[in-house]
Amino acid sequence: MSNSPQPATAAPVLLEAKHHGIAKLVMNRPDRLNALDTKLVMALDGTLSRIAKDESIRVVVLTGAGRAFCAGGDLAQIAEGRKSGEAKELQLLLSSGMQVVVTMRTMPQPVIAAVNGAAAGAGTNLALAADIRIAAEEAMFGQNFAKVGLFPDFGGTYFLPQLVGPAKAAELFYTGEMIDAKTALRLGIVNQVVPAARLEAEVETLAQKIAQGPPLAIRAVKETLFGSEQEKLTLALAHEHTAQSRCYLSEDCEEGIRAFFEKRPPQFRGK
Repeated sequence: MSNSPQPATAAPVLLEAKHHGIAKLVMNRPDRLNALDTKLVMALDGTLSRIAKDESIRVVVLTGAGRAFCAGGDLAQIAEGRKSGEAKELQLLLSSGMQVVVTMRTMPQPVIAAVNGAAAGAGTNLALAADIRIAAEEAMFGQNFAKVGLFPDFGGTYFLPQLVGPAKAAELFYTGEMIDAKTALRLGIVNQVVPAARLEAEVETLAQKIAQGPPLAIRAVKETLFGSEQEKLTLALAHEHTAQSRCYLSEDCEEGIRAFFEKRPPQFRGK
Protein backbone atom coordinates (compact mmCIF):
# COMPACT_ATOMS: atom_id res chain seq x y z
CA MET A 1 0.00 0.00 0.00
CA SER A 2 1.49 3.32 -1.03
CA ASN A 3 0.62 6.76 0.23
CA SER A 4 2.53 8.41 -2.60
CA PRO A 5 0.69 9.81 -5.62
CA GLN A 6 0.78 7.54 -8.67
CA PRO A 7 -0.73 7.88 -12.13
CA ALA A 8 -4.48 7.49 -11.77
CA THR A 9 -6.36 5.25 -14.18
CA ALA A 10 -10.08 5.49 -13.34
CA ALA A 11 -10.25 8.89 -11.63
CA PRO A 12 -7.69 11.65 -11.08
CA VAL A 13 -8.58 11.97 -7.41
CA LEU A 14 -8.56 8.29 -6.54
CA LEU A 15 -5.79 5.74 -6.93
CA GLU A 16 -6.61 2.09 -7.42
CA ALA A 17 -4.43 -1.04 -7.56
CA LYS A 18 -5.39 -4.71 -7.48
CA HIS A 19 -3.29 -7.75 -6.66
CA HIS A 20 -3.81 -11.13 -5.02
CA GLY A 21 -7.49 -10.43 -4.45
CA ILE A 22 -6.82 -7.12 -2.65
CA ALA A 23 -8.02 -3.76 -3.98
CA LYS A 24 -6.15 -0.77 -2.57
CA LEU A 25 -7.80 2.62 -2.86
CA VAL A 26 -6.02 5.88 -2.08
CA MET A 27 -7.86 9.16 -1.65
CA ASN A 28 -5.56 11.40 -3.64
CA ARG A 29 -5.85 15.05 -2.65
CA PRO A 30 -2.72 15.29 -0.49
CA ASP A 31 -2.46 19.06 -0.95
CA ARG A 32 -5.90 19.35 0.70
CA LEU A 33 -5.28 16.59 3.25
CA ASN A 34 -7.68 14.47 1.16
CA ALA A 35 -10.62 16.71 2.05
CA LEU A 36 -13.84 15.41 0.59
CA ASP A 37 -15.17 17.45 -2.31
CA THR A 38 -17.90 16.18 -4.62
CA LYS A 39 -15.38 14.97 -7.20
CA LEU A 40 -13.54 12.76 -4.73
CA VAL A 41 -16.68 11.38 -3.09
CA MET A 42 -18.30 10.56 -6.42
CA ALA A 43 -15.10 8.86 -7.60
CA LEU A 44 -14.98 6.84 -4.38
CA ASP A 45 -18.64 5.90 -4.79
CA GLY A 46 -18.13 4.71 -8.35
CA THR A 47 -15.00 2.73 -7.58
CA LEU A 48 -16.47 0.98 -4.55
CA SER A 49 -19.60 0.11 -6.50
CA ARG A 50 -17.53 -1.50 -9.24
CA ILE A 51 -15.41 -3.44 -6.78
CA ALA A 52 -18.50 -4.71 -4.95
CA LYS A 53 -19.46 -6.57 -8.14
CA ASP A 54 -15.96 -7.96 -8.77
CA GLU A 55 -15.79 -11.50 -7.42
CA SER A 56 -12.01 -11.59 -7.92
CA ILE A 57 -11.62 -8.96 -5.19
CA ARG A 58 -11.76 -10.39 -1.67
CA VAL A 59 -10.57 -7.45 0.45
CA VAL A 60 -10.59 -3.66 0.08
CA VAL A 61 -8.04 -1.34 1.72
CA LEU A 62 -8.82 2.38 1.93
CA THR A 63 -6.21 4.99 2.85
CA GLY A 64 -5.14 8.55 2.09
CA ALA A 65 -2.27 10.00 0.09
CA GLY A 66 0.36 12.04 1.89
CA ARG A 67 0.25 12.81 5.61
CA ALA A 68 -3.50 12.59 6.26
CA PHE A 69 -6.19 9.98 5.93
CA CYS A 70 -8.98 12.48 5.29
CA ALA A 71 -9.55 15.97 6.69
CA GLY A 72 -13.32 15.69 6.30
CA GLY A 73 -15.54 17.79 4.10
CA ASP A 74 -13.76 20.41 1.99
CA LEU A 75 -14.58 23.60 3.90
CA ALA A 76 -13.46 25.75 0.97
CA GLN A 77 -16.17 24.20 -1.19
CA ILE A 78 -18.70 24.38 1.63
CA ALA A 79 -17.84 28.04 2.29
CA GLU A 80 -18.25 28.90 -1.39
CA GLY A 81 -21.70 27.36 -1.35
CA ARG A 82 -22.60 29.33 1.78
CA LYS A 83 -21.54 32.59 0.16
CA SER A 84 -23.70 32.01 -2.89
CA GLY A 85 -26.61 30.57 -0.90
CA GLU A 86 -26.32 27.49 -3.11
CA ALA A 87 -26.85 24.13 -1.42
CA LYS A 88 -26.63 22.03 -4.59
CA GLU A 89 -23.01 20.98 -4.08
CA LEU A 90 -23.62 20.11 -0.44
CA GLN A 91 -26.63 18.01 -1.37
CA LEU A 92 -24.57 16.15 -3.98
CA LEU A 93 -21.74 15.65 -1.49
CA LEU A 94 -24.12 14.31 1.17
CA SER A 95 -26.07 12.03 -1.17
CA SER A 96 -22.88 10.59 -2.67
CA GLY A 97 -21.41 10.20 0.81
CA MET A 98 -24.48 8.33 1.97
CA GLN A 99 -24.03 5.86 -0.89
CA VAL A 100 -20.31 5.42 -0.15
CA VAL A 101 -21.05 4.54 3.47
CA VAL A 102 -23.85 2.11 2.61
CA THR A 103 -21.69 0.44 -0.06
CA MET A 104 -18.74 0.04 2.30
CA ARG A 105 -20.95 -1.50 4.94
CA THR A 106 -22.92 -3.83 2.67
CA MET A 107 -20.48 -4.78 -0.10
CA PRO A 108 -19.49 -8.45 0.12
CA GLN A 109 -15.79 -7.73 0.58
CA PRO A 110 -14.37 -6.76 3.99
CA VAL A 111 -13.04 -3.19 4.07
CA ILE A 112 -9.93 -2.20 6.03
CA ALA A 113 -9.31 1.49 6.74
CA ALA A 114 -5.57 2.18 6.97
CA VAL A 115 -5.60 5.48 8.86
CA ASN A 116 -2.22 6.94 8.02
CA GLY A 117 -2.77 10.38 9.56
CA ALA A 118 -5.48 12.79 10.62
CA ALA A 119 -9.07 11.65 10.15
CA ALA A 120 -11.39 14.54 10.92
CA GLY A 121 -15.14 14.95 10.65
CA ALA A 122 -16.46 12.97 7.70
CA GLY A 123 -12.95 11.50 7.39
CA THR A 124 -13.34 9.84 10.78
CA ASN A 125 -16.78 8.59 9.83
CA LEU A 126 -15.52 7.21 6.55
CA ALA A 127 -13.05 5.14 8.57
CA LEU A 128 -15.84 4.06 10.93
CA ALA A 129 -17.78 2.70 7.95
CA ALA A 130 -15.00 0.18 7.34
CA ASP A 131 -15.12 -3.29 8.89
CA ILE A 132 -11.67 -2.92 10.48
CA ARG A 133 -9.47 0.08 11.26
CA ILE A 134 -5.68 0.07 11.69
CA ALA A 135 -4.11 3.40 12.61
CA ALA A 136 -0.61 4.79 12.54
CA GLU A 137 0.64 6.12 15.88
CA GLU A 138 0.44 9.66 14.48
CA ALA A 139 -3.23 9.30 13.47
CA MET A 140 -5.82 11.60 15.03
CA PHE A 141 -9.59 11.31 15.08
CA GLY A 142 -12.26 13.94 15.66
CA GLN A 143 -15.92 14.79 15.17
CA ASN A 144 -15.09 18.41 14.34
CA PHE A 145 -18.52 19.37 12.99
CA ALA A 146 -19.61 21.39 16.03
CA LYS A 147 -16.61 23.69 15.66
CA VAL A 148 -18.01 25.02 12.38
CA GLY A 149 -21.71 24.82 13.21
CA LEU A 150 -22.38 21.64 11.25
CA PHE A 151 -24.01 18.30 12.01
CA PRO A 152 -22.16 14.94 11.94
CA ASP A 153 -22.61 13.11 8.64
CA PHE A 154 -21.25 10.10 6.70
CA GLY A 155 -22.85 7.82 9.31
CA GLY A 156 -21.09 9.20 12.36
CA THR A 157 -24.23 9.37 14.51
CA TYR A 158 -24.87 5.70 13.74
CA PHE A 159 -21.37 4.21 14.01
CA LEU A 160 -19.75 6.11 16.87
CA PRO A 161 -22.30 5.35 19.63
CA GLN A 162 -22.07 1.66 18.74
CA LEU A 163 -18.32 1.71 19.32
CA VAL A 164 -17.94 4.00 22.35
CA GLY A 165 -21.42 4.20 23.86
CA PRO A 166 -23.84 7.14 23.67
CA ALA A 167 -22.32 9.17 26.54
CA LYS A 168 -18.79 9.20 25.12
CA ALA A 169 -20.15 9.75 21.61
CA ALA A 170 -22.08 12.75 22.91
CA GLU A 171 -18.91 14.21 24.43
CA LEU A 172 -16.98 13.78 21.18
CA PHE A 173 -19.82 15.24 19.09
CA TYR A 174 -20.52 18.17 21.43
CA THR A 175 -16.90 19.27 21.86
CA GLY A 176 -15.47 18.40 18.46
CA GLU A 177 -12.14 17.66 20.14
CA MET A 178 -9.52 15.51 18.43
CA ILE A 179 -8.23 12.33 20.09
CA ASP A 180 -4.97 10.51 19.42
CA ALA A 181 -4.59 6.97 18.13
CA LYS A 182 -3.93 5.47 21.55
CA THR A 183 -7.13 6.96 22.92
CA ALA A 184 -9.01 5.72 19.87
CA LEU A 185 -7.65 2.23 20.54
CA ARG A 186 -8.70 2.38 24.20
CA LEU A 187 -12.20 3.47 23.19
CA GLY A 188 -12.53 0.69 20.63
CA ILE A 189 -12.58 3.02 17.62
CA VAL A 190 -9.59 1.27 16.02
CA ASN A 191 -8.46 -2.37 16.06
CA GLN A 192 -4.72 -1.73 16.12
CA VAL A 193 -2.20 1.10 16.42
CA VAL A 194 1.19 0.60 14.77
CA PRO A 195 4.26 2.73 13.99
CA ALA A 196 3.78 4.68 10.78
CA ALA A 197 6.69 2.85 9.18
CA ARG A 198 4.89 -0.45 9.83
CA LEU A 199 1.38 0.56 8.76
CA GLU A 200 1.68 -0.57 5.16
CA ALA A 201 3.15 -3.95 6.11
CA GLU A 202 0.67 -4.61 8.92
CA VAL A 203 -2.33 -3.77 6.75
CA GLU A 204 -0.94 -5.87 3.91
CA THR A 205 -0.45 -8.85 6.24
CA LEU A 206 -4.00 -8.62 7.55
CA ALA A 207 -5.46 -8.12 4.07
CA GLN A 208 -3.59 -11.17 2.78
CA LYS A 209 -4.82 -13.31 5.67
CA ILE A 210 -8.40 -12.37 4.88
CA ALA A 211 -7.92 -12.72 1.11
CA GLN A 212 -6.51 -16.23 1.57
CA GLY A 213 -9.46 -17.27 3.73
CA PRO A 214 -12.71 -18.91 2.56
CA PRO A 215 -14.57 -16.14 0.68
CA LEU A 216 -18.04 -17.64 1.05
CA ALA A 217 -17.69 -17.97 4.82
CA ILE A 218 -16.10 -14.53 5.27
CA ARG A 219 -18.73 -12.81 3.17
CA ALA A 220 -21.45 -14.61 5.12
CA VAL A 221 -19.91 -13.35 8.37
CA LYS A 222 -19.87 -9.78 7.04
CA GLU A 223 -23.50 -10.12 5.99
CA THR A 224 -24.38 -11.37 9.47
CA LEU A 225 -22.46 -8.60 11.25
CA PHE A 226 -23.42 -5.66 9.07
CA GLY A 227 -25.90 -6.60 6.34
CA SER A 228 -28.95 -6.67 8.57
CA GLU A 229 -28.36 -3.07 9.65
CA GLN A 230 -28.79 -1.54 6.20
CA GLU A 231 -32.31 -0.21 6.87
CA LYS A 232 -31.33 1.39 10.20
CA LEU A 233 -28.15 2.84 8.70
CA THR A 234 -30.07 4.29 5.75
CA LEU A 235 -32.56 5.93 8.10
CA ALA A 236 -29.73 7.40 10.19
CA LEU A 237 -28.03 8.74 7.06
CA ALA A 238 -31.28 10.32 5.88
CA HIS A 239 -31.67 12.04 9.26
CA GLU A 240 -28.08 13.29 9.07
CA HIS A 241 -28.76 14.66 5.59
CA THR A 242 -31.80 16.62 6.81
CA ALA A 243 -30.10 17.94 9.94
CA GLN A 244 -26.90 18.82 8.08
CA SER A 245 -28.81 20.74 5.41
CA ARG A 246 -30.56 22.78 8.11
CA CYS A 247 -27.33 23.53 9.97
CA TYR A 248 -25.55 24.40 6.72
CA LEU A 249 -27.98 27.26 6.10
CA SER A 250 -27.68 28.63 9.66
CA GLU A 251 -25.89 31.78 10.75
CA ASP A 252 -23.86 29.62 13.12
CA CYS A 253 -22.43 27.67 10.21
CA GLU A 254 -21.54 30.87 8.39
CA GLU A 255 -19.81 32.15 11.53
CA GLY A 256 -18.07 28.83 12.20
CA ILE A 257 -16.59 28.60 8.72
CA ARG A 258 -15.56 32.26 8.72
CA ALA A 259 -13.88 31.81 12.10
CA PHE A 260 -12.08 28.72 10.83
CA PHE A 261 -10.50 30.57 7.93
CA GLU A 262 -9.79 33.62 10.08
CA LYS A 263 -8.16 31.35 12.67
CA ARG A 264 -10.18 32.65 15.60
CA PRO A 265 -12.74 31.21 18.05
CA PRO A 266 -16.29 31.28 16.63
CA GLN A 267 -19.05 33.24 18.35
CA PHE A 268 -22.17 31.10 17.97
CA ARG A 269 -25.60 32.66 18.56
CA GLY A 270 -27.94 29.73 18.03
CA LYS A 271 -29.36 31.11 14.78
